[in-house]
This record gives sequence, C-alpha cells and structure tokens, in this order.
Amino acid sequence: MCFTTLLFAYAQAATLAAESPPIILTPTPAPAPAPDYVNLTELLSVAGPFSTFLKYLESTKVIETLQNQANNTEEGITLFVPKDKAFTSLKKPSLSNLTADQLKQLCLFHALPHYYSLSDFKNLSGAGPVNTLAGGQYTLNFTDTSGTVRIGSGWTNTKVSSSVHSTDPVAIYQVDWVLLPEAIFGTDIPPPAPAPAPVPDIAPVADAPEADGGKGKGKAASSSSPSSSDRIIGWSVWRCVMMVVVSVGFAVVL
Repeated sequence: MCFTTLLFAYAQAATLAAESPPIILTPTPAPAPAPDYVNLTELLSVAGPFSTFLKYLESTKVIETLQNQANNTEEGITLFVPKDKAFTSLKKPSLSNLTADQLKQLCLFHALPHYYSLSDFKNLSGAGPVNTLAGGQYTLNFTDTSGTVRIGSGWTNTKVSSSVHSTDPVAIYQVDWVLLPEAIFGTDIPPPAPAPAPVPDIAPVADAPEADGGKGKGKAASSSSPSSSDRIIGWSVWRCVMMVVVSVGFAVVL
C-alpha cells in the first residue's frame, strides 16, 4: 500500500511538471559605464599656460568645488581658463586688493554648473544672463557669431580662443582675458582706450630726373655755384670801382 501511495504521488508530480510553463530567466542589463574621472589639477597643469589660474583655484580651495561638480553631479561643468598672460597684462583693476572671499567668488565666476559643448553656445547666444557657480549676480552673457564664441561680463569682453577639453561631463575652454564680475568691481567701468591713430606713410622726396646722361645734374650744380665767367665779370667791375676811387683821390689832392 505504501508503494502504491508513493507511485501515485510521483505520477501527480510528473503531471503537474508537464503542465507548468517553463520559467525563462531574462538577463539583467549591465549598468552604463561611468564617465572617466577627470583630474582638473593634473589637466590644467599639463594642458597649457594656466599656472596662475590654477594657483588661485588651489589657494581658495575652489578646485575642490569644481572637482566635485565635474565628477559627482549629472550636470557636469564648463570651465573658462585664462592664460597666464591674461593675468600679467591685467593692470587695472588689480586682483591684489581683493579679499579672500572676493577671490573665491572670482574663481567660481569662471565656471558654469553644466556641461556645454562649443555647439551649445549657439543656443545661449542672446538668451540672456547665464548663472555661474558663483551664484547670485555673478552672471555671464554669450554671443556666437559664425562659430566665434564671445563672453561678456561687463568689465570683460573676450572670446573662447581654444578648446582644452570637451568630453561630457567636463568642458574646459581657454579665454584671452580674466573674467571680471561687476558684483566685485562695480559698474563704473572705464571706457575702452581709443585705438592709436595710424602713422601716415611719408614717401621720401624723389631726386630730380637726370636727362641727357647727367646734364640735368650739371645744370643744377651750375645754378647753385657761380660760374667762371661770372667771377671774371665781377673782378672787372671791382677793378673799375677801384680806379674810380683812386682817380677821385688824386683830384682831391690836387
């Protein structure tokens, strides 16, 4: 009887297994690869003459804020980096009188809290002020004319001269001038220096043309110095004058 019960249970299990649909396991999709980590300090150290700007980023610890924005946010970052020459040519206003907080805001003013490729600036052109990582009144204006991107900050109107790095989520562009915000330096912006007047080209006076194998030159020379005939005539007149004087003298004596 036990054997019959076991046989019946086995038959029931086999029947249920045959009637149940097969279980299909769907593979779990692989996660998207994380973007490559970009070391901003290393990149700015080797990519160009940016040592002055990098020094300011490190002294204010803004480099840490930029690094976090670049690699730990979905928005990414766009950074505008002035060349060393931009700082050496900056006479007025000077950065030496800025407080630590102002210098920090100045560095953050050079970064946008979003990744923008060069083609994206066409959409920003004329769209109004764009917020920077400095926040508040620290905004920039962009224009794109035939592919040339210019940045305006009130005190500064410079162009994007080259792309240092542009791979989502990090874009770094070289600019010719330091971006100076009105929120720090005020709105009393001096007018641009007038362009120097062009120096007229003064053509040298041409020599008189020589004709007949240099005869013209001989005539010019003869007009500037007395000829031998003129000297003879002058000497004859002088002798006549002397004879008249002597004759008058004798007449008086007599």
